[in-house]
Amino acid sequence: MKRPTRTLQMALGMVALCVAWELIGRLQVFGPTFPPLSTVFGVLFSPDRQRLFSSAIGATGTSAVLGLTIGGGIGILIAAMRQAITATRPGLDRFAAAIHAIPQIGIAPVLIVLLGRDNAPIAVASIAAFFPSYAAATRAFDAALTAHHDLFTVLGSRRSNRLLMLELPAAVPGLADALRLAAPGAVLGAVLGEWFGAPRGVGLLILSSSQAYDIPLLWASALLATVLAMVGFGFFTILQRAAARRFA
Repeated sequence: MKRPTRTLQMALGMVALCVAWELIGRLQVFGPTFPPLSTVFGVLFSPDRQRLFSSAIGATGTSAVLGLTIGGGIGILIAAMRQAITATRPGLDRFAAAIHAIPQIGIAPVLIVLLGRDNAPIAVASIAAFFPSYAAATRAFDAALTAHHDLFTVLGSRRSNRLLMLELPAAVPGLADALRLAAPGAVLGAVLGEWFGAPRGVGLLILSSSQAYDIPLLWASALLATVLAMVGFGFFTILQRAAARRFA
């Protein structure tokens, strides 16, 4: 009963949010800059704009997936190194904190110059995905029970065997959770990277619509970016639950 109740609560919350958005837009509470949700949906599902939105979704989605693969993968690999070689932990933690401290909005123009307009969104998405995946993965590698560690110690297991045969299988649900936490950041990082000269993408739509003062298109593009982030989070939530059932 717990899961259906939670699902119902989420559905009711979404309905309430949509109704409130529509009413606030209709009543012009915030003026013409806050259009009704129906107007935003009208732009989003307009047949004349489907090719535009499809191209933008494809570009942003590809950059986000590649960024998540690179940044999230590197974060998990470095977390595994941290777990295997305990002497590296302070240095790797400081390195991850330094990467996390990089202002993405400041580094994006530099990446445009260094990597080109097509690759900069992938790089920003990778930076955005790295720290959440690293932080969650370091916790995941500590998921194995103390009793199991004691058993491996009694059996004289080598450190590499302990990592591969005990800590890694126990960490699988946590690693899926690491990707779940990193996925929305990868999407938003890709969108941010597209603001500074990418040839296509949702970020470019947001920038161009704001410059043209096309408010409905601006809101539609922002809603599209939000939905992409939610899709990524939802996909890895399903994956994390499946991993938790398999490796629990």
